[in-house]
Amino acid sequence: MRHSAIPAHRPPVRALAILVVLVLLALPTAARAETGGAGMFENAGVGRHSPFVRQGMWIWYVDQSQGGSLPAIIRTAHRHRIGTVYIKAGDGATRWDQFNRAVVAALHRGGLKVCAWQFVYGDAPLAEARIGAAAARAGADCLVIDAEAEYEGKYAAADLYIRSLRGQIGAGFPLSLAGFPYVDYHPAFPYSVFLGPGGATVNQPQMYWKDIGTSVREVFAHTYLYNRLWGRPIFPIGQTYGAPGLRPLRLFRRFSASYGAVPSWWDWQETNAREWGALGARVGARKIPGFSPEVEYPLLRIGAKGDLVVWAQERLITAGDDVEVNGIFERRTRRAVRAFQEAHGLTGDGQLGSETWAQLVNYTPFKVEWASPAPIVTSLGRAAAAHRPRSASFPPLRDELTPRRR
Repeated sequence: MRHSAIPAHRPPVRALAILVVLVLLALPTAARAETGGAGMFENAGVGRHSPFVRQGMWIWYVDQSQGGSLPAIIRTAHRHRIGTVYIKAGDGATRWDQFNRAVVAALHRGGLKVCAWQFVYGDAPLAEARIGAAAARAGADCLVIDAEAEYEGKYAAADLYIRSLRGQIGAGFPLSLAGFPYVDYHPAFPYSVFLGPGGATVNQPQMYWKDIGTSVREVFAHTYLYNRLWGRPIFPIGQTYGAPGLRPLRLFRRFSASYGAVPSWWDWQETNAREWGALGARVGARKIPGFSPEVEYPLLRIGAKGDLVVWAQERLITAGDDVEVNGIFERRTRRAVRAFQEAHGLTGDGQLGSETWAQLVNYTPFKVEWASPAPIVTSLGRAAAAHRPRSASFPPLRDELTPRRR
């Protein structure tokens, strides 16, 4: 989540709270990626009582949101059709006292769902897991993992964090990832761990179109093209900071509806009265007439690298091939894809396009234990060395969400 790079040891204190604002990035709109052809648009959704299906608002500092008045927070939320609040509960290994049983109970009595979010760095994953579990015990309706640039390349840490966290909160507790929206920009980020088997069951990409330097329509197209492959329901996070404009706010809501989702917003303390009005307007919940979401998968072939390749290689193992999970689309991976295609009656071109992805996603990914001290072995042979894939050494194309401090 933006603004999360403040010192991890500083919990929120009313008199000492530090305001950080973002300077808009003058970034060019990203070029459209190659795709593998038409596929089926899917949004698996979650239960109707889930906190994710209500429009949400993120709270960084409680004491800077309606002056810390919980009755005022409840009134403002209801007035503007906010059903879920996301409150920061931890920064790294430091627990934030603002997320506690009393606050959660008061907001519950006011008819709101209350989720905790924690910013994680990967330097102390077991301690970070304990912070997340403590928020769940305090009554949170869901827990959100805010993992960004600090976690790039840290597959072993992500593995330890997820396994420890799930061991404490249980397999069924609602868990989401709020990370980078543009998967193709971050080849080293361990999406496949955070959103893999046993990980987060919901994907909440930070789709801050103005911060990225693009349009609302393009941020949806780019984000959904890649994020659909994780197979997790997508609930977009939009921006109310940085004066994004009222029309784009309403449009973001309508695109969310058209994609079958409900948005949440970053963040409460930077949302002005007119922006609150745009979030509460009834028109924002209506789909865009005549608009159909893009239904393609990205095309991966020789030379591709990154966590999406890791994701494909893990599924190819489950499908019966002894491919190395290294995040690099090399000749061995191409042969595995071609064999998979031929076994499923597809054109054996060795490329991962939509038709091949549509079959491959039916296979549960092989779960690589990156934190294991020994090489990872499948029934067919060695699948990957421990700690991280080779693709984890590649730098990001850019951090599309990089904040600047005032």
